[in-house]
Amino acid sequence: MKAIRRFTVRPVLPEPLRPLSDLARNLRWSWHAETRDLFQSIDPERWAASEGDPVRLLGGVRPGRLAELAEDRRFLRRLAAAADDLGDYVTGDRWYQTQPAGLPAAIAYFSPEFGITAALPQYSGGLGILAGDHLKAASDLGVPLIGVGLLYRHGYFRQSLSRDGWQQEHYPVLDPHELPLALLEEPDGTPAQVSLALPGGKRLRARIWLAQVGRVPLLMLDSDVEENEHGERGVTDRLYGGGSEHRLLQEMLLGIGGVRAVRTYCRLTGHPEPEVFHTNEGHAGFLGLERIAELCDDGLDFDAGLEAVRSGTVFTTHTPVPAGIDRFDRELVARHFGTDAELPRIDVERILRLGMETYPGGEPNLFNMAVMGLRLAQRANGVSLLHGQVSREMFAGLWPGFDPEEVPITSVTNGVHAPTWVAPEVFRLGARQVGAQRTEDALTVDGIDRWDAVAGIADQDIWELRRTLREQLVVEVRERLRASWRQRGAGTAELGWIDGVLDPDVLTIGFARRVPSYKRLTLMLRDPDRLMELLLHPEHPVQIVVAGKAHPADDGGKRLVQELVRFADDPRVRHRIVFLPDYGMAMAQKLYPGCDIWLNNPLRPLEACGTSGMKAALNGCLNLSVLDGWWDEWFKPDFGWAIPTADGAGTDPDRRDDIEAAALYDLLEQRVTPRFYERGQSGLPDRWIEMVRQTLTLLGPKVLAGRMVREYVERLYTPAAQASRALPPSAAEELAAWKARVRTAWHGVTVDHVETTATTATAELGTTLGLRVRVGLGALSPDDVEVQVVSGRVDSEDRITDAGTIALKAAGGQDPDGRWLYEGPLSLDRTGPYGYTVRVLPTHRLLASGAELGLVAGPSEEGVEEAGVLMR
Repeated sequence: MKAIRRFTVRPVLPEPLRPLSDLARNLRWSWHAETRDLFQSIDPERWAASEGDPVRLLGGVRPGRLAELAEDRRFLRRLAAAADDLGDYVTGDRWYQTQPAGLPAAIAYFSPEFGITAALPQYSGGLGILAGDHLKAASDLGVPLIGVGLLYRHGYFRQSLSRDGWQQEHYPVLDPHELPLALLEEPDGTPAQVSLALPGGKRLRARIWLAQVGRVPLLMLDSDVEENEHGERGVTDRLYGGGSEHRLLQEMLLGIGGVRAVRTYCRLTGHPEPEVFHTNEGHAGFLGLERIAELCDDGLDFDAGLEAVRSGTVFTTHTPVPAGIDRFDRELVARHFGTDAELPRIDVERILRLGMETYPGGEPNLFNMAVMGLRLAQRANGVSLLHGQVSREMFAGLWPGFDPEEVPITSVTNGVHAPTWVAPEVFRLGARQVGAQRTEDALTVDGIDRWDAVAGIADQDIWELRRTLREQLVVEVRERLRASWRQRGAGTAELGWIDGVLDPDVLTIGFARRVPSYKRLTLMLRDPDRLMELLLHPEHPVQIVVAGKAHPADDGGKRLVQELVRFADDPRVRHRIVFLPDYGMAMAQKLYPGCDIWLNNPLRPLEACGTSGMKAALNGCLNLSVLDGWWDEWFKPDFGWAIPTADGAGTDPDRRDDIEAAALYDLLEQRVTPRFYERGQSGLPDRWIEMVRQTLTLLGPKVLAGRMVREYVERLYTPAAQASRALPPSAAEELAAWKARVRTAWHGVTVDHVETTATTATAELGTTLGLRVRVGLGALSPDDVEVQVVSGRVDSEDRITDAGTIALKAAGGQDPDGRWLYEGPLSLDRTGPYGYTVRVLPTHRLLASGAELGLVAGPSEEGVEEAGVLMR
């Protein structure tokens, strides 16, 4: 019989145990081992059954057991210590509080998904895990962040396999009352709500759930409220589900509703209002429109409001391909804004102009969320050095006239939250070497000196640790594989072979991630016979653990999963290669530490960062990867291997896969496996252990989310806060008016004549040339522009590479023809083919970049010929 109504019955904790409720409701337990150990000691069996979720644990503990614990003085001492420690953590000064004045009072961080813990399944993959790690690291550092997301009633999806290996999706319903969440309430006890206007006089309402992530509040909007009609109740049903309109409503709720939720939270709690708004990918881009509307209500016009909003906005792109960006039909967006819908105070055409692809190669009728994100943010970044470069090239059309290197998109390489991903055994080994506090500091605050201590750990200890972790993975894999085969319909009598799956003394390779085609799940199967030889090698065998989810609508990805599963089902190799369904945080936390090699073979350069290899590295796992994302930036032969790429323009995809798969097999056969199995005089694999040591000492400090968040604070958040403070309403109006005037008059800006003191086409290193440039400024004045000489080496087509710029100085007033003279020196500081050109850019004290307006004027062809532009 099926219940017609469901309740969540919470336990009544005896008074001495009341702090358990606070500990369970603050998600710091998800990365704080002592707190988890405390909960486990309450009832180890129930803790395992609750999958490490304290809220579920407390909901099922027998009242008699609670009464025992309330009298257990040893337990109460541990409980008091844990509660005091949490109190110190959330209120004491941390890194942020020790920095010089001028940092933002608060930052709002918006993301469509957050991976905090398996107990709060609101993530699909790397973007959400990165967002969760960002919040945790901000908490550890004391950064006053407010997270903003949606609460999906079905989360992403749970994955299982059919008998023939086809992915199947399941969407369990999540009851917020059974999750580590609390409703945000008004003073009268009613749930706080935000509301959006929809076409036809409808409204979309949402409650605000609060997840406390250490010191950081995470606000999650939930449209499943009784006041909504059926369609609106389902807006937050699934992560990345539904059609275009469904996704548009989710993104309006996240962006516009999210800003309203932040305002509500700050009003109710007294939390400082954010000075900086950070958009993690384009999904939350509408937040900028809501903030402009707020300023318009305060009396600013749209243009001034846009400048004020841009100054305090940071946009992070994670997508290296246009196809990965949300784009909506222009008419769909227009219908949801304006007088009959949301933000009626703003002209719909102004909204549309922010997202339209009005550049060469763009689709003029599509509204692009990343384009809007870039136009609404004065500061933008990719998530690795290579991805920053790819992003500058991908979005260069928004800054016409500028080389991709000058497009104002920087990069902050992602990091991972070490306390979440480092196995307890690894932490304990570090604590034994340098002490628990120094180890904890090394994983959160950073400090190279703390990581150098790894050099003092004995080889024997490192090797024993690696075998222990491998052994634990073997146990975990067998349990999960047995459960998977039962789901696939196998009986117990068929599964005896699982007891022999994997060997704790065999080199173990891990490969786990989402399954879009570019990540090439099945590259390892390119030559099945050769892979089989590697798996079954009599002296140097390997074993592989694979996991990953294909998007529910991606049948191509599902076919890749099926292909891998069918290979792994082969009785000849099924003890050496396994596919584990339902990849998620709980599995990942076992998988990363237990592997010796982390494999990553995407199509370069389509991996924006790829943080799974970072998590593996923090546990002493070596990376074997294509030079993409973070590995392109930090790879050294001391601690891993680079898979060669065949990414020439003339290489067809099939041939490229053949070449790169062959390179992967060669690396495994000739370099990786021999090093793992060779033994030195001590009987240990000395050279392998040294690579593990180098991984920890050299990569460890770099891959931390603490390093990443500090970079955001220093390079993006603080400059954004300072720029925002420099733009009170009067300054915003001034900047908007100046930009309008410059755009209108820019057609009159010309570089009319360039002279140089050079008399020949060759010159000696160290020579200084004198430059004289005559420019026409039309209706503008010298205060509105900067005249620059751009110089550097030139390639075979006379394009300047590795360019440097020098500002020229105005020399006197206008000549009779209305032109202005600019002069300056040019030092020839490198040998070989060398060239220069001259350009005029807009300049204003409130601009973050000379490229900000996308306006540039250069010399005419006649001016170039007269200037003698090249020095050879």
